[in-house]
Amino acid sequence: MPPAEDLRLYAIASAPSAQRIETDIETLVSFGTRHSLSETVSETRGIGAARRWIESEFNAISERCGGCLEILVIGEEISGQERIPSPAEIVSVVAIQRGTSDPRRIVMMTGDIDSRVSDPMDRLSDSPGANDNASGLAGVLEAARVLTRYEFPGSIAYGALAGEEQGLFGGQIVAEYAIEERWNLDAVLNNDMIGNIAGINGRIDNQSLRVFSEGVRAAETPEEAALRYRQGGEVDSASRNLARYVERVGEQYVIGMDLRMVYRLDRFGRGGHHRPFNALGFPGVRIMEVNEHYDRQHQDLRTENGRHYGDTIEFVDFDFAARATAVNAVALAAMAWAPAPPERVEIEGMVSPDTTLRWSVGDDPHLAGYRVYWRDTTAPTWQRSRYVGKVGEFTLENVVIDNHIFGVASVAVDGNESPVVFPGPAGRF
Repeated sequence: MPPAEDLRLYAIASAPSAQRIETDIETLVSFGTRHSLSETVSETRGIGAARRWIESEFNAISERCGGCLEILVIGEEISGQERIPSPAEIVSVVAIQRGTSDPRRIVMMTGDIDSRVSDPMDRLSDSPGANDNASGLAGVLEAARVLTRYEFPGSIAYGALAGEEQGLFGGQIVAEYAIEERWNLDAVLNNDMIGNIAGINGRIDNQSLRVFSEGVRAAETPEEAALRYRQGGEVDSASRNLARYVERVGEQYVIGMDLRMVYRLDRFGRGGHHRPFNALGFPGVRIMEVNEHYDRQHQDLRTENGRHYGDTIEFVDFDFAARATAVNAVALAAMAWAPAPPERVEIEGMVSPDTTLRWSVGDDPHLAGYRVYWRDTTAPTWQRSRYVGKVGEFTLENVVIDNHIFGVASVAVDGNESPVVFPGPAGRF
């Protein structure tokens, strides 16, 4: 049987540097504003300068690993939108660390380049965006520094996405690019605000993160919806099982971190850059702090009645951002070391005391076998599992299909597992 844990992941968990993250956030803040419609020609101010610096950082990281990163600049001209009325180039930067044996399979960490103040159309005022979202973007850069010290069978992508505050356009453009290039994109970990520990509610929490995920696939067809209505899967989309995976792996290897799954696509009435990936069928989650401070989001820089407003760097906790980065890094590494999630997972057991699961056996040379999971229908996370070897079918005797939810994960020879796949289109990766 493969080992229960991978000791390399403990080393990865302790590797992210709070000092390097602080330096990156300082640099991003120094561009004055990173508004999507801000200056693009200057070398010192605006989003153009920021994205060129990000590209240069990816190049520097790649040089240190012998050219292991493929760096892409992906953009389109957008116009005629509520927050982009006139033509503007929305340009993201993505670096891909190609896998050694399955390079088309990709797991991705993202953060947003852009920032804003009170008026989303104000492209001129200083908008430091220290936590929202220099913290997430600094985490992406630091994860790249850490993970490029290793080789993986699958690929890892590091995405700096533009246009989030103007309508999630950077994510949409990159997701469409992924479809055009036929990426097998199994996971998007979108990090949006991972540096604040003090909530406007007065709570201080430097150990908790929220993981938001869709419960039902946004991209399901009417036929798939009808099947889900009969067979279930409302809380077992690929994105939801990705959230369960991040929670399990993050809490196991990043000691002291509490990962809280939130059964919601995003915060109430709000959005993030995982959403356009979900809309096109890719599994994706949002990772962020638990207690937000709204005086430090989307605010003009000012002081009123002794109260500070604005997203400035003195309120970022760099140690917390480093631990949040570690959660992402171990999840990315574990998935990239694991085989691909199993395909064509099916289930049967109607009017039977037993439940049978079937799936396609992969040809990954790192594949050791499969693990079958099940839980009570009201349980939020997987409760029970059994390693069943390198087979394509297994029957759980005396486990009634009506009383449980089931799934299957691929297991590597080093013990790393894929996210669990719920049977049928509702849970397909």
